[in-house]
Amino acid sequence: MAAAATPHPNSAATPGPSASGTAPVPDSARPTLVVVGHGMVGQRFLEELADRGVTERSRVVVLCEEPRAAYDRVQLTSYFAGRTPEDLSLVEADFMDRHGIELHLGDPATTVDRETRTVTARSGLTVRYDALVLATGSYPFVPPVPGKDSTGCFVYRTIEDLLAIEEYAKNARAGVVVGGGLLGLEAAGALKGLGVHTHIVEFNPRLMALQVDEGGGSALRRTVEEMGLEVHTGVGGKEIVADDGGTVTAMALSDGSSIDTDLVIFSAGVRPRDQLARDCGLTVGERGGISIDEQCRTSDPAVYAIGECALASDGRVYGLVAPGYDMARTAAENIARSTAPAGDAADGGESAFTGADLSTKLKLLGVDVASFGDAHGTTDGCLDVVYSDSRSGVYKKLVIGSEGELLGGVLVGDAEAYGMLRPLTGSVPPLAPEQLVLPAGFAADGGGAALGPSALPDSAVLCNCHNVTKGTVRAAVTEHSCTTLPEVKKCTKAGTGCGSCIKTLTAVVNDELAANGATIDSGLCGCFPHTRAELYEIVRTLRVTTFAELLDSHGRPEARDGDGCEVCKPTVGSIIASLAPSVGADGYVLEGEQAALQDTNDHFLANLQRNGSYSIVPRIPGGEITPEKLIVIGEVARDFGLYTKITGGQRIDLFGARVDQLPQVWARLVDAGFESGHAYGKALRTVKSCVGQTWCRYGVQDSVRMAIDLELRYRGLRSPHKLKSAVSGCARECAEARGKDFGIIATSNGWNLYVGGNGGADPRHADLLAQDLSDAELVRLIDRFLMFYIRTADRLERTSAWLERIEGGLDHVRDVVVHDSLGLCDELEALMAAHVSHYRDEWAETLADPERLARFVSFVNAPDAPDPSVQFVPERDQVKPDLTLLAGPTLPIRTLEGTSV
Repeated sequence: MAAAATPHPNSAATPGPSASGTAPVPDSARPTLVVVGHGMVGQRFLEELADRGVTERSRVVVLCEEPRAAYDRVQLTSYFAGRTPEDLSLVEADFMDRHGIELHLGDPATTVDRETRTVTARSGLTVRYDALVLATGSYPFVPPVPGKDSTGCFVYRTIEDLLAIEEYAKNARAGVVVGGGLLGLEAAGALKGLGVHTHIVEFNPRLMALQVDEGGGSALRRTVEEMGLEVHTGVGGKEIVADDGGTVTAMALSDGSSIDTDLVIFSAGVRPRDQLARDCGLTVGERGGISIDEQCRTSDPAVYAIGECALASDGRVYGLVAPGYDMARTAAENIARSTAPAGDAADGGESAFTGADLSTKLKLLGVDVASFGDAHGTTDGCLDVVYSDSRSGVYKKLVIGSEGELLGGVLVGDAEAYGMLRPLTGSVPPLAPEQLVLPAGFAADGGGAALGPSALPDSAVLCNCHNVTKGTVRAAVTEHSCTTLPEVKKCTKAGTGCGSCIKTLTAVVNDELAANGATIDSGLCGCFPHTRAELYEIVRTLRVTTFAELLDSHGRPEARDGDGCEVCKPTVGSIIASLAPSVGADGYVLEGEQAALQDTNDHFLANLQRNGSYSIVPRIPGGEITPEKLIVIGEVARDFGLYTKITGGQRIDLFGARVDQLPQVWARLVDAGFESGHAYGKALRTVKSCVGQTWCRYGVQDSVRMAIDLELRYRGLRSPHKLKSAVSGCARECAEARGKDFGIIATSNGWNLYVGGNGGADPRHADLLAQDLSDAELVRLIDRFLMFYIRTADRLERTSAWLERIEGGLDHVRDVVVHDSLGLCDELEALMAAHVSHYRDEWAETLADPERLARFVSFVNAPDAPDPSVQFVPERDQVKPDLTLLAGPTLPIRTLEGTSV
């Protein structure tokens, strides 16, 4: 954390050594710059001052209202995911001391005397200024509803707010978030994560009304409701109802309805904090905000205002961090000019802030949402190009001008293209708009056209937060010798704001490195400099048994002692699980730290479905099942009202179980001899089979027996991606073995083994690895193949993609697993033998431990309460999720002529 205030408030801190090596300016000759407020924009302003040498020649005093230095308010909700306030800090430990900045925490400015040019703080500290910068930010708007001050009402703005909400939620069963904007949805996600049944109340007709259009709002609402949150749009809060003790019990809505609730969070927007400016006579806007010119100066030339407290010269108050950073840069540049020694002023005119791009990309409740440019299509003569998939909750709209130029867009559910599309705003894209909104593989030519970094000009802004262009990023590589993404981020500050540009930034950096013949950082993520295969070797060789141990010993320096990210946690979790018997780790994926590493489905050992219910998939090895077991499945489905479906993998899936029902269902299945089918994990799914020579007159081998043996051998094997297999009893290939990761086809002389096949969106026939194998030879080669794949594949890489990527391809794999060219085969076989001998059914393990069963509840604070949002309607004598359609026929789409259809 940053240094505290100096003991004598009016005395300057001793300036640190100059970055340029020159001696600090004596105190008597140093002008004083006072900054009121130390949020994200305030800290950015200090960094801009330091970069321009202002802190070397000026005394800088910062008055901060909060008890802690600047922190990342954009990532505020990540506190509930395990990040600490220290993790969120934006201030390097020695930043204040290094630049001689006096930071006064918990001591806000209370008055400004412009005549004497002094600022007085709450503590009584008075500082005279030569220049004053107001970075007071904004305050949460709380609608003036009766009862708003009742116990149980909160705002969602600071770390202290979050700490209070977290404590209060321990005794709350239901909560209401007032506001369905960016921060409101984050607050709702936080409440749900605390085990509170959550309602969202939004006065506008849709969620995120400022960022997305009707179609995008419908897609977002559908996805949010599928997560178990209740959404109320087009209504407002009429009254907060409290009991005799003044504690919240309900919220009355404007439509006459009421919501029983224990907690209310107001997140209905913000207002500029301009009271200090009003009190000292500065000009403010009619609807709030300190009026500034293009140089960020207020009506008093000695006073500047930046960030959310400022009313810009274009008449806007900007509530996003990127415009605030632009203002900080502008004010710092102009102050640097005014304080520069005679003859040292930079050439050129004054820096100006004339407005900002309001493009936004966020992940809200796990849903990617982005908007950019003219997202609502207000330009005359524009055309909407829309792609909408209600089943997967994806909505994409591009707004195209009459000359074919890209004006803006809305992306919900799939915002992968945002980093490429936003920089092209205002220009004609190199591809047809229809190709840009379609998913990969759906383009008219079947090619799944996509934009790459080469399509962007050097003038394209990649990082909107820090206004960094593609040309600047390229220069960081070519002129400043940056060879990794972290180095580029440090050099340019690109990617250090909201983070939405990271994917595009990575692509540009890698392209530039490749063009210059440099080595590309192939690290798994920003936490590890190693690939997945390298991490596998580290875990195996050093017998690492925990994620924390691996991160602290082999993570990037800046990531050590951290929590990891959504990329590395499940990847390392899978590696440790696959090596558990060999390294001495607990193979149970929900044991201790392992539980926090798992993907969503693994958390409850079941696949999450669209309406918040789960599917149950018992293992049926080889597709063979007795009548008695069929009856058990039927009885369980009947008794719990589950939808039943026979799958292409020769299993029976049961859909529609609530999370609290999962142990009850599995208890009956395990008692009947069933095991987990691992449909939820990156592991072996099924080994299909035909009936083989036992029944079929064309069969030449017992395919059912072989399929059962293989499925029981490899069950529970964790891998980089899911694994599927099949065994066909003859060359007629009824089990479709050549469409599997490893497929076996019987011959009159034994078995042929095929590898690297898959179906799905990009089907590939498996390649012949070896032929006419005996049973023992077949099993031995499959053991080697699977363990070599698990050892060397990338994260989420199917065997088909791995086989095409790995150097030498199929020939190399054959040399390794058949001919033992690397001398690894004994080791690979031993690893598989350890897996087979240590296998335990995850559901049987779970049912035997009451502590493990405790996680299977819809609400932590009400473990016996079912999730009321999981609802079903009848269809074809079964049930289906009760879901609202994404977008109906009333969604207006404009034509080039401006009419609606």
